[in-house]
Amino acid sequence: MEYRKGRLPRVSRRAAVLAGVLGAWGLVALAQTRVEPRLLNAKKGLAEAQQAALAVPFAGVRLADGRREGLFPIRATGVSTEPIRAAATAFLATLTPAQVIRTVFAIDDSEWQRWSNVDNGIYVRQGVSLREMTEAQRVAGMALVRASLSAKGLALTEAIMKTDQTLREINRDVDRFDEQLYFFTLLGQPSATEPWGWQFEGHHLVINYFVLGDQVVMTPLFVGGEPVVATTGKYAGNAILQVEQDAGLAFMRALDPAQQGTATLAREKTRDDLQAGMNQDNLVLAYQGIRAGGFSPALKTRLRGLIALYVDNLRDDQARVRMQEVDAHLDETWFAWTGGTTDADPFYYRIHSPVVLIEFDHQRPVGTTSINTPGRPTKAHIHVIVRTPNGNDYGKDLLRQHLAAHPH
Repeated sequence: MEYRKGRLPRVSRRAAVLAGVLGAWGLVALAQTRVEPRLLNAKKGLAEAQQAALAVPFAGVRLADGRREGLFPIRATGVSTEPIRAAATAFLATLTPAQVIRTVFAIDDSEWQRWSNVDNGIYVRQGVSLREMTEAQRVAGMALVRASLSAKGLALTEAIMKTDQTLREINRDVDRFDEQLYFFTLLGQPSATEPWGWQFEGHHLVINYFVLGDQVVMTPLFVGGEPVVATTGKYAGNAILQVEQDAGLAFMRALDPAQQGTATLAREKTRDDLQAGMNQDNLVLAYQGIRAGGFSPALKTRLRGLIALYVDNLRDDQARVRMQEVDAHLDETWFAWTGGTTDADPFYYRIHSPVVLIEFDHQRPVGTTSINTPGRPTKAHIHVIVRTPNGNDYGKDLLRQHLAAHPH
């Protein structure tokens, strides 16, 4: 069996977890399996779905007629990534040798695609969690996140983590919900010239961050929460994704009746509608709704602003680079809607172009069933996915070009 740096073989890792040598989280996972046997089927189903997805070579989200090439050239952007590299190097230096083994993977490892937004009782994550770290390690880890994101992106990250504390309180301290059950992994070694990246993963928050020279890719990005507005507990008043929610509704209302009719996929929202979530790296997804090429300049500006709400989670200089890609394809961008348009209606909207895919979805209650009638979508539970279609999620198209020019 081949051994790769930073990765124990799957069978050996399972044995290691059973033996407890991968640390406290392995013991927690085993305890949860004993205490909550009802989760076993969910774990098995998730593992099988993930293995099936990974068995298919990566192509990226694309249209039925195939992947569009040439959209993401390696180029100089003039925006330094040195603060990100320095923060990653400093974080790595705080880890123990045992933690490094768990945390560092090869740049082309399938760990990139092994992410999940389900709770920690069902999915055992790789890497090292904030809960396990020393205070110095936590500070260094969050410094990496801070160096990579904008102030807005950092605030959203921290607020989402707080929602898990609220969910823990609602569920009476269920151990799988915790504001510190968020895990770091690094892929490759922090470098000014070679490709590398990092992941920060937990319930309702998954950040994939690829770096090559002065280019970065921060997709797939999954953000969400339940409840999205905390009314009780330690973080009463904490709220997430309300601006993105309200701006999407305002944009839909800004369309005239004919445009709204074209954009609408269904007038009633009865289910979870997110298409491009976990295990959907090779999703074939058609453009639907209304094309922005026919919009007035004012509507195009509003649509661009809606997209920027998501792109602006990147650090400011990198967000400006990313918006250049968005602007180049703004006329090829489609907007689709499911649901009503009153203040009370749950809804779904999708923004889809050759270079960006954004889905915002009000979902059915899971962890807080008292909020609404079980089985019906509620505005208290939100999932959002941001992707780079046509093969550049995880920076894979950039990595492909780099390896072709510089064989390793």
